[in-house]
Amino acid sequence: MTSSRRRVPTGPLTDALADLRAELEVPTAFPPEVEQAAEAAAVRGPRHDRVDATDLPLVTIDPPGSRDLDQAVHVAAEGRGFVVSYAIADVAAFVDQGDPVDEEAWVRGVSRYSPDRVIPLHPRALSEGAASLLPDEDRPAVLWTIRLGADGDIDDVAVRRATVRSRAQLTYAEAQHAIDLGTDPMLVRLSRVGRLRAEREWVRGGVSLALPDQEVHRTDDGTFDLRYRAPRPVEEWNAQISLLTGIAAGTMMADAGIGVLRTLPAPDPDAVQALRQRAWALGLPWPREIPYAAFVRTLDPHEPVEAAMVSLAAVGLRGAGYVAFDGETPDEHRHEALASAYAHVTAPLRRLVDRYGSEIALALHAGVRPSGWVLERLDELPKAMARARGRAGALDRAVLDLVEAHVLAPQVGRTFAATVVRTSDRGTDVQLRQPAVTARLVGVELPLGTEVQVRLDAVDAAGRTVVFVPAS
Repeated sequence: MTSSRRRVPTGPLTDALADLRAELEVPTAFPPEVEQAAEAAAVRGPRHDRVDATDLPLVTIDPPGSRDLDQAVHVAAEGRGFVVSYAIADVAAFVDQGDPVDEEAWVRGVSRYSPDRVIPLHPRALSEGAASLLPDEDRPAVLWTIRLGADGDIDDVAVRRATVRSRAQLTYAEAQHAIDLGTDPMLVRLSRVGRLRAEREWVRGGVSLALPDQEVHRTDDGTFDLRYRAPRPVEEWNAQISLLTGIAAGTMMADAGIGVLRTLPAPDPDAVQALRQRAWALGLPWPREIPYAAFVRTLDPHEPVEAAMVSLAAVGLRGAGYVAFDGETPDEHRHEALASAYAHVTAPLRRLVDRYGSEIALALHAGVRPSGWVLERLDELPKAMARARGRAGALDRAVLDLVEAHVLAPQVGRTFAATVVRTSDRGTDVQLRQPAVTARLVGVELPLGTEVQVRLDAVDAAGRTVVFVPAS
């Protein structure tokens, strides 16, 4: 998700969102000294020697109105393969260890998002200004050059500091339209690489779950609703470029025995066995010789029963974290959903850890030890990111609960069509068709995948709770 500068609506829900941020102690403003330091860095300009890559016709692809642009991409053909150029905002060109912007970034850890505003990791003078890869502006970047074979496998990786200039700021809709019409050869190549990388993920044994995307949507008149959003194909292809870069960085770190990796453990065997039993109960045969990832890839989230299984299968992809190391790569260093080592390096405007990951990758490619400021706080990163992601997750969950309650409050007594997606000793979870709400029926047991009618029985907007019951 990236930030956008749009009119902030006023009204009861907007007031409730402000109260929620206060309740969760979300820092909505930067201390004056942090703002001043960011503005001074923006005026001073970037540091570090870098090559001139402004002739590279990069573009950014983001949601409409985005200003914190971390990545710009270009894909060229090379024989039967491809050259992926991926420019990442160089935050370290503006931020020193221990300066006010750095210290505040350690406090925040990540950018946080509400429907009415973004709480950025860095002041906007940097995140939406001097460090952002805005179009038609010379910007400092960490430039990855990744050569791929005809099958999409990595042949060669280089990473260096560069000055870049994005040629265009595209929305996902604009990029998808150009790909569909075939009017932009570079974007067509990006789609080909995206498909190839998704195939390589499958070959490695990785798995991506097509979970329903519940989105809080802000309308032009300032009101909010909840929708299930079907991502455009270009979003997946663009994401594959980011994953490709993270895999390249993670592999470098794992091979060198120094770095900070994003990790995810393999699914617990007992949990997988329980999933097998649920699959058979749903009438979805899962032979013992078929592993978890291969089975999940067969599921169609548009079919009610299989959508329920996709939701259940998410329990196999839990426990993500970070591991930092210097001297020996730990045994548990892989991201099992990607079936590879993987590092976060592509969103430094929005995640603290990415600035450090980029510095480590630059040093490893140059054949030198990472800078002292990187090593000094390397061991602190996993805990700092866990705290930050925990706070961001708490805000995300509370925002969804709040918006659900406000959207549904005028509809008490109404009946909704829904599908049973999960059962437990706490009740049955159902996914409404519209609005985009997953609700729990307490004390009710229904078969997975069943299409049911449920009635909204009560709403407590202040308490952020809703009560559904089976429709009689």
